[in-house]
Amino acid sequence: MITAFVLIQTSRESTAETAEAVAEIPGVAEVYSVTGEWDLVAILRFKDFEQLDDIVTLGLRKLKGIERTQTLLAFRAYSRKLLEQGFNIGGEGL
Repeated sequence: MITAFVLIQTSRESTAETAEAVAEIPGVAEVYSVTGEWDLVAILRFKDFEQLDDIVTLGLRKLKGIERTQTLLAFRAYSRKLLEQGFNIGGEGL
């Protein structure tokens, strides 16, 4: 399974509606509203790169509330245990 993160900038008045529309696109696993330069982060999960093209080109690009996107492909996932160890530097449990 391939995972991608899509950073989405929306028009100011349509963030909530755009988030709901993004969440309905097949291949979009989760959508979060976030602070900062980007308004939303969509987590995509798909089996092959052709599906990424379908999600972005046939799905996201057709939504009117989206002004800009940036797609990041994940190439390695870390388990919760490894992440907890990484954030526990100098602490117990290492």
